[in-house]
Amino acid sequence: MAPRGAVVTAAPPPTSPPPTSPVPAGAVPAGVAPGPVSARPGAGPGAGPGAGPVPAGAVPAGPGVRAARAGTGDGVRVPAGTRAAVITSSNRSARGEREDTSGRLLAERLAALGCEIVVAAVVPDEVPAIQGAIREALGAGAAVVVTTGGTGLTPTDVTPEATRPVLDREIPGIAEAIRLASRDRVPTSVLSRGLAGTIGDALVVNLPGSPGGVRDGMDVLGPILAHVLDQLGGGDHVRPADPAPEAAPSGGVR
Repeated sequence: MAPRGAVVTAAPPPTSPPPTSPVPAGAVPAGVAPGPVSARPGAGPGAGPGAGPVPAGAVPAGPGVRAARAGTGDGVRVPAGTRAAVITSSNRSARGEREDTSGRLLAERLAALGCEIVVAAVVPDEVPAIQGAIREALGAGAAVVVTTGGTGLTPTDVTPEATRPVLDREIPGIAEAIRLASRDRVPTSVLSRGLAGTIGDALVVNLPGSPGGVRDGMDVLGPILAHVLDQLGGGDHVRPADPAPEAAPSGGVR
């Protein structure tokens, strides 16, 4: 109890947060990053208008993308100036209904190998759209064209059907290795119908549409990509070094 005559100061009443009004349909709440902007040829994945190509070694920014780290199985770096294209085939991503996380991750992995991403396209699951994106990538000088999505068994999965007619030569070993890379962990990975092959001196590879499928596919492609490009450019086959001659045992040859 306060002594007689003392002044008692009342504690201020607890304050309540200001009322919030509902977010209108289609609006982006404050503090939440907006969804991806459809990429154009020459722009990085999810880049806005006026964005240029992703420099070699740079990591495209975007939600849900882990930073690429050197020395984590990305593979042997490709020659400087190697241009690459990323094509995401997805009806939902093309409509802006789903974040293109797989395309961003794929661009990240290619950039970690030293590629310059000159095309990052999101197209619907339609043969003409996919073929048009591949041709556009080649027109931009891409030596590596990697697609993600549309390799499964649903009626809308048509990436292999779009890819095969434009290939000059198939490389079945790469496609099979990608399918088998995660078979023990993900038995359904063998259902992917993705192809790999060449158009002129450019490499074209289909990867599954999931981030896990992209990681597994790039774990296969990363270590061999530089050699594939060297071969397509007319390089000689790499021969293992001859073993060094064994030194004669002390005391002479027996």
